[in-house]
Amino acid sequence: MSSPDTVTDALRLLEADGYVAEFDLLDGDLCVVGTPVCHVHEVEVERLYRFEGPSDPGDEMVVFGLHHLASGVRGRFASGFGPAADPDLLDHLVGLSTRHRGN
Repeated sequence: MSSPDTVTDALRLLEADGYVAEFDLLDGDLCVVGTPVCHVHEVEVERLYRFEGPSDPGDEMVVFGLHHLASGVRGRFASGFGPAADPDLLDHLVGLSTRHRGN
């Protein structure tokens, strides 16, 4: 499978693969409308796409395909990263992106 060229392509690809929920970060917890709040450590990263702006660091984005282990919910989370990103958000993204699962 080839990598998507844009953030929009990545979101569409994830949705087509069953990542239909939209995760959001609120006060350090990941939230999905209609489901209980889940802590970042309860979520597994199954897919990760990173995009760099060709000339503007403000165009840097990351798109995650996430799986909440307790509920089975699979969804997407997209955010900016780099120098212009929110430092609190970056702390959580770093925790998500560096975690890996053992199979």
